[in-house]
Amino acid sequence: MRNYTFVDYATQAYQVMTAGLILLFHNGTVDCWSFRVAAHLAAIFVVHGLIQWNATRPNAVFNFLRHFYPVLFYTWFFNETGHLNRMFFDDYLDPVFIRWDQAIFGFQPRVEFMNALPSVIVSELFYASYFSYYLMISGIGLALYLRSRPQFFHFVSVVSFVFYVCYTIYIFLPVIGPRTFFREVEGYSLPAAVLAFASSADYPAAVQQGLFYRIMAWIYHQFESPGAAMPSSHVAVALTTLYFSFKYLPRLRWWHLVMVVLLCFSTVYCRYHYVVDIAAGVLTAVLLVPAGDWLYLRMRRPELESGEGTDSEVPPAGKMAPLRIGSEAEK
Repeated sequence: MRNYTFVDYATQAYQVMTAGLILLFHNGTVDCWSFRVAAHLAAIFVVHGLIQWNATRPNAVFNFLRHFYPVLFYTWFFNETGHLNRMFFDDYLDPVFIRWDQAIFGFQPRVEFMNALPSVIVSELFYASYFSYYLMISGIGLALYLRSRPQFFHFVSVVSFVFYVCYTIYIFLPVIGPRTFFREVEGYSLPAAVLAFASSADYPAAVQQGLFYRIMAWIYHQFESPGAAMPSSHVAVALTTLYFSFKYLPRLRWWHLVMVVLLCFSTVYCRYHYVVDIAAGVLTAVLLVPAGDWLYLRMRRPELESGEGTDSEVPPAGKMAPLRIGSEAEK
């Protein structure tokens, strides 16, 4: 469509797909299904209007909204998956993934990791690392926006693509995560045979004293979507932001790498994901970041990327800029 870029096609396609799935396959588990369809149709219309309006009456505010708008949808789309993920399965699939972890390790890593290191110092390091996920998205995005508009638009496009694919998987593959061991999901409990794999159903008292433990408990209580664990979007998106640090922000990349490694360990220590979720998150990033990068470059519209920076800052369609490491990239 005229004036559309890759992220616009991706956003609109995700909304059309979601509205169609709700319309065709809604059941008793999908509350307010007609309202959800209408909300997506309205959002499709608004996004299209914003794109066309900015193309004919460009200004700094509309140009920013025109490229930033996908970020405004992340929380909505994520939360909604928790209302849609039992259209195709009657129940959550956690017992399957719990048995996989048990078969691989002979124990439950997301339970025993914290039990082995119950110190508040250790737990706060990991919970802070898990929290840093939100700072990675906003921080790298803001740094690129201030540095170069084309680089910022590149970042938003690929990150959005990774998010949308993860959200799609969550609709078809409902996995809650280790919180099921600790009965934190109302109305759902694991089979007794699977619960027997956990040596303890409690969080150590020292862990519960931590500030970041309480912050993450509040965030999950307010915004978490049951059934959005496989693959780990925390891992997939954190690795995506790391890609952009290495590509555009060389002074941050090694600090960022350390935080991403800690985040991967924290997803298990903090009992948010099964180990197989982490492996799937890594694989998701490995596959989707190059794919999203290629699609972005193929559909790039330089004339729509007004603001700071030049067209030369992002390679032309079909060509990948080499990843520069060392002093040359830091000049």
